[in-house]
Amino acid sequence: MNLSFLPPEILSAVNNVNLNYLTEIRLRRGQPVLIEYCGEYKYLNSGGASGRGSGALICMDIAGILNKAMDGCVYSYAEELKQGFITVGGGIRIGVAGEYVTEGGQVKTIARATSLNIRIPHRAEGCSDRVFKAIFKDGLNSALFYSRPGLGKTTMLRDLTSRISHEHSANILVLDTRNEIGGAGEVYNLGETVDVVKSCEKLPSLKSAIRAMRPELIVTDELYGENDAAAVKFARDCDIAVVASSHVCDRDYLRSLPFDFFIKLNGINLEPEIYDKDFNTVCNNSAYDSRGGAALGRKEKEGGGIRRTV
Repeated sequence: MNLSFLPPEILSAVNNVNLNYLTEIRLRRGQPVLIEYCGEYKYLNSGGASGRGSGALICMDIAGILNKAMDGCVYSYAEELKQGFITVGGGIRIGVAGEYVTEGGQVKTIARATSLNIRIPHRAEGCSDRVFKAIFKDGLNSALFYSRPGLGKTTMLRDLTSRISHEHSANILVLDTRNEIGGAGEVYNLGETVDVVKSCEKLPSLKSAIRAMRPELIVTDELYGENDAAAVKFARDCDIAVVASSHVCDRDYLRSLPFDFFIKLNGINLEPEIYDKDFNTVCNNSAYDSRGGAALGRKEKEGGGIRRTV
């Protein structure tokens, strides 16, 4: 995991925690550094994670960190910045807050960054076992993972893609709009039958990729809006299965999408709720151990924390 864009004192402190349980680093100009660690927000001091703010590291140069993360090439990240984030090596996603510059009702760029939310991706082999056995054991289907942010949708997509590739040898096309499923720069090994299209708008990229790659299954992230819904419909009309994710949890909206199954995630360490297209229950939700991933909380808590997130 390449976090070399962080200032030396922050990077050294981060290396003092178990990275398997680190899911976020939050940097705010002039404020203590916070990390999400073992399912809780904790302060970061030189020794690692702490439940107390005394001795916490203070971050000042937010703009410098962001510039280093982009290797000084702001132009290369211009389209991502319009959406409020960038994605760097290994699928590390950096959300950016500050002065948003708009033009014609759309965000054009971010002029002065004041906060960064660095989200650390994790592989969690086997976390999609329950979903695979319920929906994909006998063949390909279309399914949508949905939940609020940070509960493991991308982790699930990544693991399920690998599992389907291994079990069914299906030609899978990953439309990685945010460079998180396959990673940016360093590419995750998603399977021997997987092709990845990066940094793309869904509808035009999907149409081109279907013609070029002839997939049997398309995997993509963060559906929202009419254009994304149209992309899914186009794929289904071409008799191609789709597996995707969405932050939208409104069932009326979800029912309007052409999926066979809907999977609600409550955290990667909780059993998913699986529904058919009419939202009849396929599998109930209860506690279980799915071996890590985002929204981690399996490790025994060490010391105090700021708030629970799982």
